[in-house]
Amino acid sequence: MNAIPPQLSETLAQPPPVYSGKRSKGFFAPKAVKAGAFYIISFCLVASVVVGILAIWKFAERDTFWRMLSTFFVVAAGAAGFLLVNGIFGEERND
Repeated sequence: MNAIPPQLSETLAQPPPVYSGKRSKGFFAPKAVKAGAFYIISFCLVASVVVGILAIWKFAERDTFWRMLSTFFVVAAGAAGFLLVNGIFGEERND
């Protein structure tokens, strides 16, 4: 037997092309919208926790707590809604 393996042909030596089955879709750049929504929602969650802790330790009034919590919820819901609408009404992109 020979210790040297046989040479592969050119077609077998190259890996097959990778095709992504899912294409990004959006009116605005989908990656930028996802990143923006992620940061806005993350900020709202962290800020809600901070305001909740301040209310527990009585550094903030209960009325302030509920107003801030409602505001953060509305802003986070708006960001998530914008992300959804951008994906629904946008055109396919090759990002």
